[in-house]
Amino acid sequence: MTQATPLWLSSYPSGIPAQIDVNKYSSVVAVLAEACDQFRTRPAFYSMGKTISYDDVDRLSAHFASYLLNVLKLKKGDRVALMLPNVLQYPIAIFGTLRAGMTVVNTNPMYTARELKHQLNDSGAAAIVVLDNFACTLADVLKETPVRHVITTGVGDLLGFPKSTIVNFVARYIKKMVPDYSIPAATRFTAALASGAQQAAPSVEIGHEDIAFLQYTGGTTGVAKGAILTHRNLVANMMQSGEWIGRNSKPGEEIIITALPLYHIFALTANGLVFMRLGGLNVLIANPRDMKGFVEELRKHKFTAITGVNTLFNGLLNTAGFTDLDFSSMHLSLGGGMAVQRAVAERWKKVTGCTLVEAYGLTETSPAVCMNPLDNTEYNGSIGLPISSTLVILLDDDGNEVAPGTPGELCVKGPQVMRGYWQRPEETAKVIDDKGWLHTGDIATIDDKGYFYIVDRKKDMILVSGFNVYPNEIEDVIATHPGVLEVAAVGVPDDKSGEAVKVVIVRKDPALTADSVKAHCRTHLTGYKQPKIVEFRDSLPKTNVGKILRRELRDSAKPVES
Repeated sequence: MTQATPLWLSSYPSGIPAQIDVNKYSSVVAVLAEACDQFRTRPAFYSMGKTISYDDVDRLSAHFASYLLNVLKLKKGDRVALMLPNVLQYPIAIFGTLRAGMTVVNTNPMYTARELKHQLNDSGAAAIVVLDNFACTLADVLKETPVRHVITTGVGDLLGFPKSTIVNFVARYIKKMVPDYSIPAATRFTAALASGAQQAAPSVEIGHEDIAFLQYTGGTTGVAKGAILTHRNLVANMMQSGEWIGRNSKPGEEIIITALPLYHIFALTANGLVFMRLGGLNVLIANPRDMKGFVEELRKHKFTAITGVNTLFNGLLNTAGFTDLDFSSMHLSLGGGMAVQRAVAERWKKVTGCTLVEAYGLTETSPAVCMNPLDNTEYNGSIGLPISSTLVILLDDDGNEVAPGTPGELCVKGPQVMRGYWQRPEETAKVIDDKGWLHTGDIATIDDKGYFYIVDRKKDMILVSGFNVYPNEIEDVIATHPGVLEVAAVGVPDDKSGEAVKVVIVRKDPALTADSVKAHCRTHLTGYKQPKIVEFRDSLPKTNVGKILRRELRDSAKPVES
């Protein structure tokens, strides 16, 4: 049973409503329409020296919607995959797809052919927009997927002539960033926009229960599943998060740094949607790993907000020139995706003068669940309080609510909770119980003021720089190596990425080496999923029924040395 008066209400921020009115908007598209009407001449997105306005977003996304409906003859509910980094084409493609009443399938550009094939087949994607840099991966599997239409684009395509031509030439021929590929029937993104502009898109009625995104995640197992996020889910979380982070904001004047990729649910909602509603400018960082270039880009903007994971904040703090930047306009630094480390938060506050606010969420919750109040002047180690219209309880293994200070599984109920996993009712039933509570698999405690603290994970998921890595997937890939008899994957502490993947292997071939295992993984796994540590043993610890004891391996593991 839940408490009549939740503890957190005693610490609820003044002025923040306990409930939001999710019925204020019928869809994400309705929010976009309002923003474009209010802020039509204001800048909306910036990338590589080029800025597009809200009017541009409105016009170009309408052209893309028209192309999907009028030219490709796709219909409401069809899935459109986007395989793009943070470039100007991304918001145009997202909002155009949504305006057409279709579902966005966000796809990590760094996927291997195996990973991409699974996602395209599982989602039933009818079309895909892909950056040239990653089109070779698509070309390898295209015939084995249901994708009927391919739209390709170059990094510089929306930067305007002559810059677009120069940037694309340098990417392809100087930096060699575009591997050769052949997709003869592909259409260029700019050609698609021009074609769509020839006629208006038919009016599509979009409501709360229409699916906005299939956002892929491993959930509680290693099989990637699409979390069904409806327009209601996204509108709710946009409004919920906006009540917390928008209170100190000035509509039409905000400049937010968007370094996390928009295909990640954190940046998608917190940056792309919340700040769109505020009429803010999203500064898109296509390659945040280039920390020196990232800092130089920051120098150009009087930014007011930044979101990121702990590793991003830590990387900036350790990059020359960052401490010399002008932080006088910044009022929001929001950390999520992985735990914010105290040492990083304290140094961030000292350098920037802005408290690093920690939040907590999941792909399955669109994503925000809890957030620290922005008037907290110091890092407190907690994930904060439940946001508006959100209930959180901690349950023991028998389903009973635990007392303050006692660890329990964090369970969530609210309008932002997904409908379920795409075409996987059994997996949905494992995480959403018959009372509507989403079981997160995270173990937390609550203090006497109602603040929640994550203390452990019930599931074996590994968190690498804010991205979920699931042991089953790693083990399945490594088990295909002919020299491997048995394998187990676990997460180990890592100063740079929070956690790193470690695999423990029992050899079939005595000559098997760690280098051979890593080479095998490079072929089949995205970079952040690849093991940093490979250990060989004569046997793996198991239960009496033969289940590998990952926890025993994890508990005995040493941190990754810098």
